Amino acid sequence: MELSWLSWLYQAVAQVIIWIHTAYSTVLNPDSGLTWALTIITLTVFMRILIFPLFLKQMRSSRKMQELAPKVQELRKRYKNDKQRMNQEVMALYQGAGANPLGGCLPVVAQFPIFISMFTVLHNMADGHAKYGMTQELVDSARAAHIFGAPLPANFWMSEAQLQTFGAGNIQTKVVLGIFVAISSLTTFLTVRQSVTRSMAQMPDNPMAQQQKILMYISPLFAFFSLNFPLGLIMYWVTTNLWTLGQQHWFYSRNPMPQYDAKGNVIPVEPKAGLIGKLRKTTPEEQAPPPPPEPKIIRQQPSRQSRSKRTGSKKS
Repeated sequence: MELSWLSWLYQAVAQVIIWIHTAYSTVLNPDSGLTWALTIITLTVFMRILIFPLFLKQMRSSRKMQELAPKVQELRKRYKNDKQRMNQEVMALYQGAGANPLGGCLPVVAQFPIFISMFTVLHNMADGHAKYGMTQELVDSARAAHIFGAPLPANFWMSEAQLQTFGAGNIQTKVVLGIFVAISSLTTFLTVRQSVTRSMAQMPDNPMAQQQKILMYISPLFAFFSLNFPLGLIMYWVTTNLWTLGQQHWFYSRNPMPQYDAKGNVIPVEPKAGLIGKLRKTTPEEQAPPPPPEPKIIRQQPSRQSRSKRTGSKKS
């Protein structure tokens, strides 16, 4: 089902695919699976870079909420018998600190139309429809591409007769698709686990902790719905999961969990050294030995002579 109000985004995604594929085709075979795999991966990275500012806004808002966690807990205890007053005080606290509880939804909301556009464009390519400014030659090139022996437009439920039209074997295609779906499921689990683990470490008495644990183990199951998707779209999903996993790790390492003093005030915490920082550090063996201490110069003071010696007189 195509959404008419997203037609401009379909055309934009298709145009970016054309540009990227044309660029890779200058050095690679335009019909090869490698060229189309690189095209999809590059397209995914480009889309994620576009929404990277939203990710930073989300994580900064989340960090502010973490810093306010002790004060929120105090308000919950103070107004535990008055839910309305408690919610009002908590929201006033968030607004005063510039924290937005809904900030975490921004990347998801922004990524959803992109995913729909990717799905629509790649699905039309898989069906052989030249739309959104694409030529039939380009669509046929994508349909002929194989990645590890599996056709780019293939999905897990294609019959053997359908796969034979692409010149692919049934078992090999299903194995490749199954591996990509398994990777998608694993990366989804690791991404959610990374976020939930940090949240639970920050707020061990969080009443939503049990629900977060359940979500952590259920979320990978949603990846198996991608068995209905063509291989090209599954590659997009795996790439965006890996990007999210690395992006979160980068932000968490640079922004460690806040520490608090006895009064609940935030104590600055030094971020962990990144990979480049670790490589730049030298080991004790590699460090240059300290220079030897310079010898202390002792000035010789002349001894004081007696008056008779100074005048040259003799005692009688």
